[in-house]
Amino acid sequence: MLSLRHRALLSGLATATVSVGVGTLVVFSYINTRVLQQFDETLRDRHTQLVVGLSVTTDTPDVLRELIFDPAYGTPYSGRYWQVTNNKGDIYTSASLFDETIAEPTRTGNEATIWNTLGPDNEAVRSIYQKITFEDGTEWGVSVAESRLELLSERRAAQSNLLPVFGLVGLIGVAGSLLLMSAVIGPLRKLRADVAHRWDNGDDLKPDDYPEEVSPLVEDLNQLLHRNREIVSSSRRQAADLAHALKTPTSILRNELLNLSESGSDTGPAEEALARIDSQLGRALARMRASNTAELTHSRTDISNSVERLSKFFSIMAEREGKSLTSDHQAGLWVSVDTQDIEEVLGNLLDNALKWCRTTIHISAHRDGRNIKICIEDDGPGIPEEAQSAVLRSGERLDTSVSGTGLGLAITVDLLKAYGGTLKLGVSERLGGLGCEILIPERKDDRHLSRI
Repeated sequence: MLSLRHRALLSGLATATVSVGVGTLVVFSYINTRVLQQFDETLRDRHTQLVVGLSVTTDTPDVLRELIFDPAYGTPYSGRYWQVTNNKGDIYTSASLFDETIAEPTRTGNEATIWNTLGPDNEAVRSIYQKITFEDGTEWGVSVAESRLELLSERRAAQSNLLPVFGLVGLIGVAGSLLLMSAVIGPLRKLRADVAHRWDNGDDLKPDDYPEEVSPLVEDLNQLLHRNREIVSSSRRQAADLAHALKTPTSILRNELLNLSESGSDTGPAEEALARIDSQLGRALARMRASNTAELTHSRTDISNSVERLSKFFSIMAEREGKSLTSDHQAGLWVSVDTQDIEEVLGNLLDNALKWCRTTIHISAHRDGRNIKICIEDDGPGIPEEAQSAVLRSGERLDTSVSGTGLGLAITVDLLKAYGGTLKLGVSERLGGLGCEILIPERKDDRHLSRI
């Protein structure tokens, strides 16, 4: 379906084209009629001159050639002719006819007749003919004719002079269509931008800022924004309530298993099953939270602050185990991700790195084109290339000697996917162990905010 912009442009162009086309036809028709009227008036004037000249020479019509002073009448086939005929059938003509004659209409009245006929050498001419009775009682048929090429030439000249004018009118019409399109689309473009920013800021849109045709839509959008925020808040509260409700029973079960273990019972399989239940519930809750947040809000997080905060926390944990964590990040790295979700992602990866590294972990965050790239590296054994895709699947563990459920990376992938991010595993060039590369899109308004 065509966009509103294309519809406005095409309708404007169509209107301009039709207007210019119809205007051109109407004006050209008027020009043709006007030129023909002027042409006929000139013929009538020449006819009157010939009648006046004939009125004083009815006895000697041969002298008419001397009385009518027009060089065109003396040039053979010049395109301008006259002819007089008496009731005896004698014909007297201008020298321009050169032994040819002009046809006379068969039916005539007292009024002059203007018609199209053929002149010398089958030349198309326009002629005016009238029968005149003079005071001496003689009756004469008087004809004056002129080549129609002159009429067509005058029409073309008038039309060619107006064509640039109509071309200019067409361009003005197109420019007007573009201006009209901008005027119509402008409020909608403003509304689209305001929806994004007002959603982020939690403000309502102001119907008075838009034309009256758009105001009802703005009011509906305000209600929709409120409803969506309520849905997001409710979903996150429900996820938190469910997590809290499940935490107490699992804690009781874990304590009971601990008591049984102290009494000599083998509770390893039960503890492992309980751990997997905790992890699966955590993953489901994380996916629910991420889906609601990513689709219904435009949350923003400064990755720089999250990296710095988590680096301090995990540095303390690393020092207790005789290890070290270093960080390197740019300032003002904004992404459209909920803070809790991105910190859960980074926490999972840093926790894995702390488990498997020998002595060193490094985390960095920088811009990479239109994305924010976060790298977490360690000097541990790493993951073989053929097994890297397997560990990203739910519940896959390469080494069961270390405690865990194998769901940390799967939860990380789910959270990143909800926000359009990706996780790539590889070999760290810096430390030689596992290298985890996260790419998260950086929105344009996030770039703007980072510079404020």
